[in-house]
Amino acid sequence: MSSVPSVPLPPKGPPGLSPVDSPSLPPRPAPGGVTASAGRVRRFTREAVHAVGVALSTPTEPGAPLFGQVSSRWVRLTPYVLAVAFVVSLLPVTVVVLVNDYGVNGGVAGLLATAQTAPLLMAVSRPLQAWWVVFAADVLGALVAVNTGVPEGRPWPWTPMAVVGYLGLMLAVGLREQRRTLMSVWLVTGAAGFAFELFGEAGGGGGVPLVLFVLSGVVLLVTGMLRERGDAQRRLVEQETISEAERSRRTLLEERARIARELHDVVAHHMSVITVQADSAPYRIQGIPDAAREEFSSIAASARESLAEMRRLLTVLRSENVEDERAPQPGIGRVQQLVEATIRAGLPVELSLAADLGPVPQAVDLSAYRIVQEGLANAVRHAPGARTRVSVSRSPNLEWLIVLVVNGPPTEPISPLETSGTGHGLIGMRERVRLTGGRLDTGPLPDGGFRVAARLPLIAPLPRPARRGLS
Repeated sequence: MSSVPSVPLPPKGPPGLSPVDSPSLPPRPAPGGVTASAGRVRRFTREAVHAVGVALSTPTEPGAPLFGQVSSRWVRLTPYVLAVAFVVSLLPVTVVVLVNDYGVNGGVAGLLATAQTAPLLMAVSRPLQAWWVVFAADVLGALVAVNTGVPEGRPWPWTPMAVVGYLGLMLAVGLREQRRTLMSVWLVTGAAGFAFELFGEAGGGGGVPLVLFVLSGVVLLVTGMLRERGDAQRRLVEQETISEAERSRRTLLEERARIARELHDVVAHHMSVITVQADSAPYRIQGIPDAAREEFSSIAASARESLAEMRRLLTVLRSENVEDERAPQPGIGRVQQLVEATIRAGLPVELSLAADLGPVPQAVDLSAYRIVQEGLANAVRHAPGARTRVSVSRSPNLEWLIVLVVNGPPTEPISPLETSGTGHGLIGMRERVRLTGGRLDTGPLPDGGFRVAARLPLIAPLPRPARRGLS
């Protein structure tokens, strides 16, 4: 049997091509490359068109550039690009046409062309002012052309460049100004063209004033409708925002009323029972010692005071206005009663109250009382039996009220329910101090105690001067 010589296999390549031709061919693009690129282009185009549409229908404030409220940087630059394109293309053409076709002097033609086109740059932010300049320059150019003699067949009183620039200016005016202003601009444009047609002697007008009158009216109508649509949408959004705020306020009032009902149904009932039981205990229980009788009286007094404060709170929750409270709020004058009640509860408290604090603002007076009340309540719950010091005084410069509540480490076992708190008391104190413009310092002490120090202003802070911006 004869052996068959081995033949080398050709290198793999695209089907239908020889091995020699394969290396010289460029690599085939991925199947989805062109489709993905086209999809990105379409998506970018849709987003750009949508952004321009939103910008056209959103009015801008006076002095602000057109499309200035749009987030896309490219859309914000669009009015500037268009304005520069108008000026760069119209300025030299206007000079050449005025000199060659209308026989205007070169220097005069340059001045007229600049006055008719350069204000288009200003139209991005102040289109009405730009319109005054352009309109006056167009009228002056028509008068100059009459004096030099308008050749037969040449458009007059407006040159083709003036018509193009004027329509571009109408875009900016229509997107910015109100309907009455747009109507005035349109009528002035038509009146000027009609006057030139009626009293001018130049030939070959070709109905240019009528064309400009119609086209400018169409541009102003379309852009004005876009602007008014944007105004309507903005007012609708504002109304929806107001309605949402009203709904939130109504929900808040309903929640406050619900809390008030729950407090009245739950807490008030139990507090009333405690008061009645404490008051009637000396009469129901025979032979109780005097110390127990005083303790029951203290419990009843504290329960009545808590019940009175809770009723005041319910009045506030049920009312939309805090000014509806009829009972006076507690203040520094009742701190001593608060300390005495705490002492009767078994907490040794030392009070240092300045003899003459002078006039104290009502908000500061109430905040100082609440801070002492919360500090003592925290000491009773979290440090039973601890020696506590309460100090209310004025700073050396007589501008601050200093409130200090410091307790030592607990000397009695702490109830498992009181080992940790919710932190709402400290948050409430901090909020009260912040609203009065003061400062609060709280934290544990090295010996295991706790410190609450507040500095409240006795003099109302001066109002900050209003910052004046450029009009």
